[in-house]
Amino acid sequence: MSGSKSFNPGAEVPTEPLGLSVHAMPAPRLLDDGEGQSRTWRGRWKMLGVLLACALPVAASYFTYYVVRPQEGGAAYSRLIHPTVPMPELAATSLHGQPVPLRGLQGQWLLVVVGGSSCDSACEQRLFMQRQLREMTGRERYRIDKLWLITDDGPLAPALQQALADTPAMHLLRLPRAAVQQWLAPQAGQALEDHLYIVDPMGQWMMRVPASPDPARVKRDIDRLLRAAAGWDQPGRP
Repeated sequence: MSGSKSFNPGAEVPTEPLGLSVHAMPAPRLLDDGEGQSRTWRGRWKMLGVLLACALPVAASYFTYYVVRPQEGGAAYSRLIHPTVPMPELAATSLHGQPVPLRGLQGQWLLVVVGGSSCDSACEQRLFMQRQLREMTGRERYRIDKLWLITDDGPLAPALQQALADTPAMHLLRLPRAAVQQWLAPQAGQALEDHLYIVDPMGQWMMRVPASPDPARVKRDIDRLLRAAAGWDQPGRP
């Protein structure tokens, strides 16, 4: 057909194969020992930085209280506990016998009274002081809860129980005395029940109020603690 290309059987066929260029795949880049160690150390430093960022506000607040604040108005009246003692993983019971994890109280400052259910006049005075100290902090009182650890299974006087039930931010929990002693401890020569104990929002027992205390001086200690922790402690349970 005119204009078409016809096949010529006599044409010479090339004897050499067509050339194909094969390009090698790029080899994966392996880190040398120096660079690998550098990345490992950078990761460790970042982790350490995160831990320090979490711990620094707490450390700074205690430094402020231990070192800076006492210079403004004298040394702390109450006994600072060093090292602090963490809240144990114990289950107390409510007055109705329901189990209550002690660590469920974390998140607030705690003013803790310890005593038997009979609650003599000295016990009642400590409970009254506990209430007054919270109320005396004014608008900061919402950062504080009150806790009475009842060390036996006896009944409470109805009038006392009603009065405490009407008190804001009050927790009544039963915990055997031996269990309480795993966490709190009195001053030498005093009984466990003789003191008011102060626990920070992380559950660390960090201060013990003297027996037969001066409420005004205790209130100054609490004010210092609340000011020192203002940067990281917020009112209300999480």
